[in-house]
Amino acid sequence: MVRRLSSCLHSENEMSDNNSTVKIIFFGDIVGKPGRFAVRDFLQKIHTETNLSTTFIVANVENASHGFGLTEKNYNDFIEYGIDAMTCGNHIWDKKDIYTYIDRADKLLRPINYPQGTRGVGSKIFEKNGIKFGVINVLGRVFMNLVDSPWELVKEEIERIKKETPIILIDFHAEATAEKICFAKYCSEFGVSAFLGTHTHVQTADEMIINGMAYITDAGFCGASDGVIGMDYNTSLARFLTSIPERYEVAEGKTTQINAVEVEIDITSGKALNVKRVFCSTSKVEEKGNEN
Repeated sequence: MVRRLSSCLHSENEMSDNNSTVKIIFFGDIVGKPGRFAVRDFLQKIHTETNLSTTFIVANVENASHGFGLTEKNYNDFIEYGIDAMTCGNHIWDKKDIYTYIDRADKLLRPINYPQGTRGVGSKIFEKNGIKFGVINVLGRVFMNLVDSPWELVKEEIERIKKETPIILIDFHAEATAEKICFAKYCSEFGVSAFLGTHTHVQTADEMIINGMAYITDAGFCGASDGVIGMDYNTSLARFLTSIPERYEVAEGKTTQINAVEVEIDITSGKALNVKRVFCSTSKVEEKGNEN
């Protein structure tokens, strides 16, 4: 079922209210101003219904600023919204001011398998309410930018984080479904808590638990529902009809959507107990300002 404003479509597994568990909310790729404001309003709404101070909130933000990259202003906005950690992907470098602030952006990750010496960090241990959360951002290699192989690199990083916390989340930003599934099963062998795919912007209906690890092939996206995966239909159509690389524009429509995943994790073991998709369709709220 899809209802306006706050109701969500998800699998039927319900989260338990238990002091021995912790909840993670992970937002799929946030696209432009419609996505930013949709996430802001969603968090404000659910804050009145649940205690977000005990929930670890993560979002993929690589498309957040006019559809490509992330400005420092929008990075700071997300912190004000209550987002605890931000992941990215192949568009992380599209806004040039990223180079001026990424090394001091302590809540922002870029894919760990960029070559050694690349600015920023690809994994980090965050702490909230005395609980430590390891987050790793990884970029796929099939149909994507040429980056280092993540297989042994991520295995070593999981082992390093495990010395401090059993709770580990991976955002695998990748194109190919088979690569996502195979890499997820590989990571589940080393005790990862949640493996959430991003990049394709289409939420998949395959949430499951693999070896104690919550999994979904793609978390989807947050943004305008009326376009093409968050981008304007007409510019998208022109690219396909002409093969000319016309610049994409962020879609503007009457509705926006929230795609996210909720995971409940046992604090002691780090194993996922429940996973559910979140899909919310919201009426668009008019906002002042030209920034997309």
